[in-house]
Amino acid sequence: MDFSGFVNSIVSFAQNHAIIAIVIVLGLLYLMVRKPKLFFSIFSIGLVLAGLFYIITILTGSGSEKKSKLIEQKEEQVDTNR
Repeated sequence: MDFSGFVNSIVSFAQNHAIIAIVIVLGLLYLMVRKPKLFFSIFSIGLVLAGLFYIITILTGSGSEKKSKLIEQKEEQVDTNR
């Protein structure tokens, strides 16, 4: 999953669940105005978690691609031995 896919999933969620998205945005705006320290703490933790999620999806994606290539190569070797 690349960054554009991640953004597309967020936009898709916001379009499909408009009320929930509006409540989340209003809550974040309230925190930004009333308690900016808490807002920036939550925002920075969210950025770190999103970055970790992105890195994990990249690493697992490359591993599964290599695994499927190895399986295909093994199947080709088995077919040529017959």
